[in-house]
Amino acid sequence: MSSLTRAVPAVFVLLWATGFIGARYAMPWSEPFSFLAVRFALAFLLLAVIVRFVRRDPVNVRAALHAAIAGMLMHGVYLGGVFWAIDNGLPAGFSALIVGLQPMITALMAGAALGEQVSARQWAGLAVGLAGVAAVLSPALGTIGSGVTAATLAAGLVAVLAMSAGTIWQKRFVSGIGLVHGTLYQYLGAAVLMALGSLAFETRQYTLTGELVFALVWLVVVLSLGAVFLLMYLIREGEVSRVASLFYLVPGTTAVMAWLLFGERLGPIQIAGMAAATLGVALATRQRPTRARASR
Repeated sequence: MSSLTRAVPAVFVLLWATGFIGARYAMPWSEPFSFLAVRFALAFLLLAVIVRFVRRDPVNVRAALHAAIAGMLMHGVYLGGVFWAIDNGLPAGFSALIVGLQPMITALMAGAALGEQVSARQWAGLAVGLAGVAAVLSPALGTIGSGVTAATLAAGLVAVLAMSAGTIWQKRFVSGIGLVHGTLYQYLGAAVLMALGSLAFETRQYTLTGELVFALVWLVVVLSLGAVFLLMYLIREGEVSRVASLFYLVPGTTAVMAWLLFGERLGPIQIAGMAAATLGVALATRQRPTRARASR
């Protein structure tokens, strides 16, 4: 494995963590479904231009539909659910803790749908990682208030289930499609879903500000293209349970960014939680020694 390939997980975590910072800039100025619909539509248009320069066999309708379904789940329902819950009062820290269940749910789904074997060491890593995430988010959990309702909790849980299901769908049905073409149809599906959500539940009003424009450009270029391409590459090349465990590193990385940018609290408990989450990911993603694998 080249040093460039080994760096992909770290770069993915770093880029993915900036998505929560971008959302913080955008949410005061736009409704969640409307913002996401525009974000996904712009990503689709950019990819439609890029596709013209990528040589690849034509994608059949069935494959495009599978990619669109994966996009609806991984981007539309996941981000739509998280953004809606936060916009309706669920504390971001509590929402992030719910999202922290995603690696465990994905591991369970991967075993049932893909036949992936999750070892005792991986389960231990997932458990340690979840404990680390809880420690990182513990200061935010103290701010739980009236925003914790059955509706916001359900939205967070649906978001987590959708991300896990979308990851499985991507691995099972979409891995044979080129990254650019597959992601193109993912964003088409996600944009259509969020546009329907915006038409059904929102006023589609927004306030055009520098922060909103910056957040939109950043989330489209860095997240919807850069980070998602890396995620699709990781899903294609590895076991989804291992890839999902990387999400344990996101809250800690986001906490450091928020500390640097917004002066948010970063105490000893959070630092210890980051260390625990890192240890958990190391346990969950560690490959078996080559000799052991060869002896099977």
